[in-house]
Amino acid sequence: MRLLVAAVGRLKAGPERDLAARYRERAAQLGRGLGFPACEIFEIPESRARRPQDRCAEEGAALLAQANGAALVVYDERGRADLGSESYAERVAAWRDAARPGLVVVIGGADGLDPTVRARADLTLSFGAATLPHGLVRVLALEQVYRALTILAGHPYHRGNLDER
Repeated sequence: MRLLVAAVGRLKAGPERDLAARYRERAAQLGRGLGFPACEIFEIPESRARRPQDRCAEEGAALLAQANGAALVVYDERGRADLGSESYAERVAAWRDAARPGLVVVIGGADGLDPTVRARADLTLSFGAATLPHGLVRVLALEQVYRALTILAGHPYHRGNLDER
């Protein structure tokens, strides 16, 4: 199953890019034994259209072009903030076991996501009500992918909620 994080914009050199690369590498290494041969990043250039809705539409088309039948997890301010890591891992496993060709994690641009992207999403998530920098969202999204894979592998990285013990 292809594992891809598709994001609008490029991360500049710095701690966010370094941390994102670290989680991507960890996910790629662990994922090989779980049916995910790689963890890729696809950066889409920010649209130069004048109107925000045109920028969203242009970026959305480029993001959806990466889907190709894959399960689509979209990070959006309207998304669920209450889905735990175990539930996320269960969904990833279910998509893998259903022979979906891939899992594409989408991070939109500064103007948000086009409604067509949100409509196509298999799962829409949020990191809460706060507005976060895109570089930090990418780090968090990659960490959650890595965490899901550690859960599926039975790796001790994710030790669960104290209430579950």
